[in-house]
Amino acid sequence: MLPLLGLILGLLIGIIIPLHIPQELSTYAAVAILAALDSVLGGVCASMEKRFDMKVFISGFFANSVLAALLAFIGDRLGIQLYLAAIFAFGNRIFINLGVLRRHLINRHDDSNRRHPEV
Repeated sequence: MLPLLGLILGLLIGIIIPLHIPQELSTYAAVAILAALDSVLGGVCASMEKRFDMKVFISGFFANSVLAALLAFIGDRLGIQLYLAAIFAFGNRIFINLGVLRRHLINRHDDSNRRHPEV
């Protein structure tokens, strides 16, 4: 649940302290945020499956964010939209992680109903 708390805290800080990102950096910020969100959802999945490791989470969070921003930067220098690869990869993983979370919550709810049936 630590990654989820970090996400909520980050959202609250972002709402309280408005930050203007220049147009030239918006692509880099967008892919870095997408990569970070992927890491957070992966951390929540790992936590629900009782296999969360803080070292793996922190290293993945920063490595994915930096790699995504680097892809966007290299693509800009080459004149191609290389950031789309990061958007596709991280977007796909976000939807996969959401599916895993959804199934886990549904299974937990079903198990709870089996143990405590309503009369």
